Amino acid sequence: MQITKTLQSNIQQIDFNNLSFGKCFSDHMFIVSFKNDEWQKPEILPYGPLSLNPGTHVFHYGQAIFEGMKAYKNKQDDILLFRPLENIKRLNRSADRLCMPRIDETIFMQGLTTLLEIDKDWIPRSDNMSLYIRPFMIANSEFIRATPASEFKFIIITSPTSTYYSGKTNLKIEQKYARSVVGGTGFAKAAGNYAAAFAPTKKVQNEGFTQIIWTDAISHKYIEECGTMNIMFRIDDKIITPKLSESILGGITRDSIITIAKQKGIQVEERRISVSEIINYYKNGRLREAFGVGTAVTLNPIDSITFKNIVIDIEELNQDSYATVLKNELLAIQYGKIKDINCWTLKV
Repeated sequence: MQITKTLQSNIQQIDFNNLSFGKCFSDHMFIVSFKNDEWQKPEILPYGPLSLNPGTHVFHYGQAIFEGMKAYKNKQDDILLFRPLENIKRLNRSADRLCMPRIDETIFMQGLTTLLEIDKDWIPRSDNMSLYIRPFMIANSEFIRATPASEFKFIIITSPTSTYYSGKTNLKIEQKYARSVVGGTGFAKAAGNYAAAFAPTKKVQNEGFTQIIWTDAISHKYIEECGTMNIMFRIDDKIITPKLSESILGGITRDSIITIAKQKGIQVEERRISVSEIINYYKNGRLREAFGVGTAVTLNPIDSITFKNIVIDIEELNQDSYATVLKNELLAIQYGKIKDINCWTLKV
């Protein structure tokens, strides 16, 4: 691997006490090209612009995928990764769906761990901050014919970050637009999935909501995701969450929360969930909590859900909160504070 380090670090220009999500970037990036049907020699370079011609394929046909993951520091100043092999598996599922080459696990992990070792000072030493990691792949061929590219770039950039959302989380159930469809790319982390969600999300945010609860594309009767998160509901003392399908992204945080909940003796059901049954649970006093889960937010309690003229207000539980217990447990594992019985964390 060729390594070219920056001549001047930018870390002194960063106010780690006032971080905005995804707005500042660490000193270096990992990059490797794919051409002639194989991955080329990888490099680590100073973070900076890419040179791409106007005819580059990604600009025209959207062959682009990405992942989201985080690095943490424990009290011993060790660098910890959380379930990175699951990110590789999901990235490669996305690559298969968008007719892109699979990234080799060795290339991914060697590039990532070397990058983290070089930029280790960028990983915040704080219980509410981390280093967000963004691996992504783009089509790099130069032509504008509507066929798959043959050349690609895989890149990893990193960004120190704090909380994703602040304040109340008030959601609106979407009844017109869809995030994805069965048979589409909803299960993949395709860049276009997020671009298509921007306009309807902006619309509800202009109405005063934080995010959208996405429903199925056919009937809009069944709940799928909320914003860029998977969603869970606590009904009495049981957690229910939409069962994964071709139109729902399988979150690594989602899987981790489900595992932790079951290990704590909490019953979890993965199944189809209708909007009407959530409304009925609320009216009957059985809806106790709702929360979104994802890499960026970890676990984010939901304060209200609006459906047409119905507003579901969810009071915060001061005691016996599943959201608090599960979030604290997951964070304790990620920051290396408690024993990781599932062998999820990887020390760099």
